[in-house]
Amino acid sequence: MTNFLPVLRLSAAAPLAILLAGCSMGGMFGGGQSAATNQSLQNATATPAAIAQAQTNALPAIATQCPPIKVRAGSEAMYYYGNGRTGDPKALQYQGVIDESSRNCVVSNGLITVNMGVVGRVLLGPAGSQSTVNAPIRFAVERNGAAVFSEKYTIPVAITPPAQSAEFVKVIENVAIPYLGGEEITIWVGFDTRG
Repeated sequence: MTNFLPVLRLSAAAPLAILLAGCSMGGMFGGGQSAATNQSLQNATATPAAIAQAQTNALPAIATQCPPIKVRAGSEAMYYYGNGRTGDPKALQYQGVIDESSRNCVVSNGLITVNMGVVGRVLLGPAGSQSTVNAPIRFAVERNGAAVFSEKYTIPVAITPPAQSAEFVKVIENVAIPYLGGEEITIWVGFDTRG
C-alpha cells in the first residue's frame, strides 16, 4: 500500500539528522582538536566492548518487521439509506470507503511503538444532502490473537456544495505494544457502524 505518513517519518528522522549534523560542528566552527589528536582518532580501532556499549546506547531502531495493517473484512465501506430502504440504490444518502492505510514502527525496550493511519472518502448518494457526515473508524491491534488495543474514533467529514464527496484522514500515534520478537501482530482498521 502507498505510504501516506511521510510527515511522521520526517519528524522521526529530524532529531537524528540534527544529532548527526551536530557531530561535525566542532571542526566547522574552529573549536576542534589539534592535528595530532585528529590523526590519533583516525587511526583508532574500536574494541568489541566499545562497540557493544555503543549498540546498547543506540537510538531506537525503526522496526524491520513492522506488523501489517489490514482492513477488516466487512468494514471496508459503510452505507446509510433513508427511510429504512436498506439496499435501495435510490435511497442511498451516503457511503464511506477506505482508500489507503499505512503504519510505521519503532522498537525499543521490549515495546513496538506504532503510528497508524487511514485515508478515506465520504460520497453522497442520490438521496443525500448532508453537509457533514461522521465517519466511525476503529483501529485495533492483535498480538498472538488477543486484542491489545482497540479504539473507535468519530471523524466529522464536511462536504461543501457543490462537491458530492470529501476526503478524511485519521492518524493514531504512539500505540505501545509489548514486543519480544517473533510475536504475530496485526493492525486492523475499518468502519465501525455499531452503536
